[in-house]
Amino acid sequence: MRLSLLLLLLLLPGLPPALGMEDDASFPHLGESSQPPPRACPPRCSCPRPDTVDCDGLDLRVFPDNITRAAQHLSLQNNQLQELPYNELSRLSGLRTLNLHNNLISSEGLPDEAFESLTQLQHIYVAHNKNNLISKVPRGALSRQTHLRELYLQHNQLTDSGLDATTFSKLHSLEYLDLSHNQLAEVPAGLPRTLAVLHLGRNRIRWVEAARLGGLRGLRYLLLQHNQLGATGLPAGALRPLRGLHTLHLYGNRLDRVPQALPRRLRALVLPHNRVAALGARDLASTPRLAELNLAYNCLASARVHLRAFRRLRALRSLDLAGNQLTQLPSGLPAGLHTLRLQRNQLRALEPEPLAGLHQLQELSLAHNRLRVGDIGPGTWHELQALQVLDLSHNELSFVPPDLPEALEELHLQGNRIGHVGPEAFLSTPRLRALFLRANRLHMTSIAPEAFLGLLHLRVVDTTGNLEPVLVHLPPTAPRRPRAAGP
Repeated sequence: MRLSLLLLLLLLPGLPPALGMEDDASFPHLGESSQPPPRACPPRCSCPRPDTVDCDGLDLRVFPDNITRAAQHLSLQNNQLQELPYNELSRLSGLRTLNLHNNLISSEGLPDEAFESLTQLQHIYVAHNKNNLISKVPRGALSRQTHLRELYLQHNQLTDSGLDATTFSKLHSLEYLDLSHNQLAEVPAGLPRTLAVLHLGRNRIRWVEAARLGGLRGLRYLLLQHNQLGATGLPAGALRPLRGLHTLHLYGNRLDRVPQALPRRLRALVLPHNRVAALGARDLASTPRLAELNLAYNCLASARVHLRAFRRLRALRSLDLAGNQLTQLPSGLPAGLHTLRLQRNQLRALEPEPLAGLHQLQELSLAHNRLRVGDIGPGTWHELQALQVLDLSHNELSFVPPDLPEALEELHLQGNRIGHVGPEAFLSTPRLRALFLRANRLHMTSIAPEAFLGLLHLRVVDTTGNLEPVLVHLPPTAPRRPRAAGP
């Protein structure tokens, strides 16, 4: 009789459960679905953690429909997805990272409300979508991404008409924006003030308008390489509002001079592969904090580099002047330099004066010039007390230059005309670790047996590519100091 009453209570709709039954695990809740719970991980994907779903490189054509709601990191890169279904994305409200790199998503496959429910997103990768590339960001598609910190849209076909002043304006947490490898002709409007990195390289930008950058006082990295700025695309002072700018990349823009009135806190100015032909006394005066200056592969000639061009750059540590038309070392080099690159110029002589005072210089590259030993003045290396790497490869040296710096550890002499190495060639360099003599004019008896005596740290000697195989006997390793006996 009691069992029948319990069955009746369970079967009659609307009746309250029996006293104490609501906590009885042996009775299922009324109305509970009999369907099995969804799979914890989509087929073929991997889920290394409960909050991570990795479907990278599976040639998926359809967005997975059984991703766990607990997912915070979803990787769908390197597939063949053509669209983002709103009904599937809307379930994943906890997503923080969404990677859609390298799919087939077009603008049509990116609906206006695509990311509407994903209010926790911090990183979105929608880059390099082959075949049908994204040409516009739908209006309002990103308007609710207030937590988004990184957005990657490079390698698409974005144009100025595909972005408007509201596209990024509400991304109040955005710090990193990559719009490189697109078809933009100008800097986008409405950029958020929170940006720290803005990548606009490899677009078609012809003009930089100061008003578009005026609010980005916290921007630290601005990448504008390989655009079409030319001689007039970067007016004097256009970047001055960027008070916190640390690094500026402008290579490959056909600039004919160093941009004027740059931000005073700039630390790295990267300008290779332009058309800069002269450095005046004040061209670099507005950037006294520069630590890195790269002017490689421009058109600089010695006669057009002012004696005081580098005078105010007291913080400069790295100077790259490779690939220019210099016939002599520049004067007035900053005393704090650590690295100086002058390879692929037209240097025919070295004198001690330009190198005087460079007591902190650690690396000097003079490769691919026209230097001969007789054109290296006495005392040239005397003040380079910290020099560890010296590259004199591919010059016209007939023997090892004498009196090299004592601190030298790595010496490149390959590609010269050296036919003999005497017994005293390395007396001044007891710390030498690596020596490169390949592709010279050495033969079996060219190197004196005593040449390497005393070089206890020498570990590498490269003599390949000479007239004959050259046998080298490395010196024995330095003896270890005996350890004091313990108590």
